Amino acid sequence: MSRQPFQATRFQSLLERLNGLGLDWLRGSWRDRSLALLALLLGLYAGNNLTTYVLFRFGMRPLVVLGMVVLVELLIRLRSHVVQKDRSLAWVLCDNVRIGVVYAVVLEGFKLGS
Repeated sequence: MSRQPFQATRFQSLLERLNGLGLDWLRGSWRDRSLALLALLLGLYAGNNLTTYVLFRFGMRPLVVLGMVVLVELLIRLRSHVVQKDRSLAWVLCDNVRIGVVYAVVLEGFKLGS
């Protein structure tokens, strides 16, 4: 049984334009989109809590942030070697968690600077 093509709605045309901008995690079913958005928010939540907990536990801010940046860079290197063209849902979720963690670290940096 084949899938029916999408109707030409304004929302569908917006998704196609966003897909052309590189936001391909918005492509796919509602399950994929909602999981990708949840992974982004989970990464932000985990990044906020992880930086707060580790900074409170160890107290060495520069080393904690350096460790998180090294971990994020290792994930990027691993993904670029493993995934060539088409990314699976698991890699999209991993990328969104990574983006959320990086955003949380940047926000923590702004909080410390003010």
